[in-house]
Amino acid sequence: MALMIRDVCSLHYPNNLSKTETHEKEGQILKFGCSKGHGNEKLRVISASGSKNNSKSIDTINGKKINGVHVEEYPHLGQRGNVVIVKSTELGSSSSNHSYLLGNFVDDRFVYRQSFVIRSYEIGPDKTATMETIMNLLQETALNHVANSGVGSNGFGATREMSLRKLIWVVTRIHIQVEQYSSWGDVVEIDTWVDAAGKNGMRRDWIIRDSNTHNIITKATSTWVIMNRETRRLSKIPEQVKAEVQPFYINRSAIPTAQIDSDKIEKLNDETAQIISSGLAPRWSDMDANQHVNNVKYIGWILESVPINVLEDCNLMSLTLEYRRECRLSNVLQSMTTLREIETATSDENGGIRGTECTHLIRMEADRAEVVRARSIWQPKQ
Repeated sequence: MALMIRDVCSLHYPNNLSKTETHEKEGQILKFGCSKGHGNEKLRVISASGSKNNSKSIDTINGKKINGVHVEEYPHLGQRGNVVIVKSTELGSSSSNHSYLLGNFVDDRFVYRQSFVIRSYEIGPDKTATMETIMNLLQETALNHVANSGVGSNGFGATREMSLRKLIWVVTRIHIQVEQYSSWGDVVEIDTWVDAAGKNGMRRDWIIRDSNTHNIITKATSTWVIMNRETRRLSKIPEQVKAEVQPFYINRSAIPTAQIDSDKIEKLNDETAQIISSGLAPRWSDMDANQHVNNVKYIGWILESVPINVLEDCNLMSLTLEYRRECRLSNVLQSMTTLREIETATSDENGGIRGTECTHLIRMEADRAEVVRARSIWQPKQ
């Protein structure tokens, strides 16, 4: 039997206790309070001990906003204490949803910063965040950057002038370098910013820090172009759109140009591919708001043709994706991979550390049209 909750503040406990209800379990008391008025709705978990003295202002709880929640010494984050959660559709006249639920601008508003906690459903078999999780967090931060910038529209990451012209952003290339994968409960802090990429492109970079050590654990860079959402054709950036985004451009790179994987990715075929996985069909849940397969979904299809011993015994340290064409719900795909040994790093004691480089291709099964070329670098787990 399913229970649908339309309004948390309309729940009624025994004896019609609709405002506040106290539950006791194994010596702990959890209090829920609801209030309504002038269109506002608030849910507040005061504490895990039942004492109001443990609650704090949402502006002072550990000084961090994580996934829209202020967190104070939560056990799953490797600390001790209680958690205070405050959810509201309106936090007073001087505070907006965006300023509360999202991140904030730093470096004179050129850089957007947001924090996340790694959820249990975002980790893989080795109990660390997956590459798909990293890509999703990068994408979420980028979208929130646009939404909070003041130029965002109802479009999915589009500016107002883009929406008027039925234009959307599409990624053509993304390169990610991972130094360390986060574990369940870790908190990460992501910075993102943009710059011009040629005459008709935009570059977006990211860095991810571990919130405890403040060490940079991931770097990423990407290139974006504009496409008409109806004709599905690429477009030049209109001057009106340039005027919107150029004030946010900053000449800064997460990855130095010399370190960017700029080598041409080889196109695989039936003869050069060592492994071919066929019959990969997009699902409805793979589609994004722009009516094509979400760019993150291709990572899972790429891994379909990676040998299981590589997946189990190695860490994915670098990934480059080059997007060639859209994929729709009706398409059926093939994933192709070839592997070779390489020297991925140096060690004073043991010389070079041997790793594996994989070249990948996602193509249409029907007409063999390219969808995504990719390259991945793997290092043995320590």
